[in-house]
Amino acid sequence: MAERSQKEVWRLTPWLMIALLLGNFILMAWDARESTSKQRMIRVWAQTAADFVQSPVTSVSSSVNNYLQSFVTMRTAQSENDQLKQRIQELEVSVQNKESLSVENERLKSLLELKERSPYKILPAQIIGRDPSAWFDTSIINRGSLDGVKLNMPIVTNGGLVGRVTAISPLTAQIYLVTREKVSEGGVIGEVGGSNALGVVSGTGKKDLLEMGYVPGSVEVAVGESVFTTGQEGIYPPGLKLGEVVEVRSGSATVPHQIFIRPSANLSALEEVAVLLYEPPPRPDYDKTVPNADKDTKGGKKK
Repeated sequence: MAERSQKEVWRLTPWLMIALLLGNFILMAWDARESTSKQRMIRVWAQTAADFVQSPVTSVSSSVNNYLQSFVTMRTAQSENDQLKQRIQELEVSVQNKESLSVENERLKSLLELKERSPYKILPAQIIGRDPSAWFDTSIINRGSLDGVKLNMPIVTNGGLVGRVTAISPLTAQIYLVTREKVSEGGVIGEVGGSNALGVVSGTGKKDLLEMGYVPGSVEVAVGESVFTTGQEGIYPPGLKLGEVVEVRSGSATVPHQIFIRPSANLSALEEVAVLLYEPPPRPDYDKTVPNADKDTKGGKKK
């Protein structure tokens, strides 16, 4: 037993030496101080070890924090961007509404000017519909027979002639634009302002062009001259502006001119118009007014 105990003691001796040296080192380190700051060395070493561990942790934490902050900032910027876009859209709508009101105000002013200088009674009206099958030739207005509207009453704007009433109901009326007038239906008898030449104005199938025919080729007609109604077709009053000559295909002494006219009224952008409460004077019954006329004659001979 004694021999075994001695072997165990020898076996433990190195560990005891290490423990004593470690304890001595700790005591020395505990008591040792840094020369400049007079801090204990063990504290300095502990701080150094803590810094070695804390530095990467701080870097990772800072990176994560910066990422989260940038994400929050991005979300905030996105939200502000969406708000700015919505505000811009609202401002654009507001500007468009103001421009629309301004244009409408100008149109109403022009109708008021027309009413003040027109020798005929004028009834303001609005375009409330169009015929899809004849988009540029037929429209519906919000005035009808209850407002005094009758068939064939002229429709005008401050620019000039628009068309005429072709169907009525108590509250609305259908109008044919002047571009729909056909020679086969009589057309509009117009007069070229500069030469006083007469001709028949009709549509060409295009929204911004009229054609004037039957003007003698011997009469000089120039581009830019104005064309007015004469009232001779028994529908429109004289003096309404139809448009201006934009092209003349010259005729000859035996071939009439082919004249093209741009309507003075903006027919493709009609909003407000005016109904001329005009009724042409009744045409005389020529059988009764022509002297020596006999109703029972045909071709100048009695039956």
